[in-house]
Amino acid sequence: MVSSVFKRDVKEATGIAWEEWTAKLDGSVDVCRSHDQLKHHLRESFRLSEEWAEWLAVMYGQRLGRIPVGVTKDAGVQIGVRRTIPGDPEWLWHFLLSPQGLSLWIGNDAAFTAEKGFTFRSRNGVTGKLTVVQPFKKLRMTWQRLEWEKASRLQITLLPAKNGKTTVAIHQEMLEDVYIRELMRRHWSETLHRIEAACRQRDIVHADQ
Repeated sequence: MVSSVFKRDVKEATGIAWEEWTAKLDGSVDVCRSHDQLKHHLRESFRLSEEWAEWLAVMYGQRLGRIPVGVTKDAGVQIGVRRTIPGDPEWLWHFLLSPQGLSLWIGNDAAFTAEKGFTFRSRNGVTGKLTVVQPFKKLRMTWQRLEWEKASRLQITLLPAKNGKTTVAIHQEMLEDVYIRELMRRHWSETLHRIEAACRQRDIVHADQ
């Protein structure tokens, strides 16, 4: 499956629509070529960057029946990232649901209620509905960006770690394609970095008081 997000970005990056790419490759590619051979063909024949030769090789490979990394039968396309952050689970829970915390992972400047069934919409168009709420442990919800055609499933889990720290684990599944998977991997990695930075800043402020 190829998302509208990928189709938009490949057209912007290469000047050629996805449907045109498939027509070009259907007529020029030996289906027995390996991923690396296909990538080399795209890079050399069409003067593509390393990144876009890789992405077109991955997405066209799926058209040939190849299963890329990150795709499972039950959860579809999924990604998981985690980071160990200063603060115990209870403190992290309250921080993530505070206006400052929400702005980091939802972008929400409105009230947010951690109750099953609560629906939310952020100022930048992220929408979702809470399906599981386990205080100080887990949030599970649907999560969809404005430009997506369908919602994903997002889970945030707080795992106690050593020295009063907490591992924040983010798992997202049922994504539209592996291109969006990579976008979300980068997004959540950066989000966890910003959450950690905010928590460390809190420790510095408290130490100075």
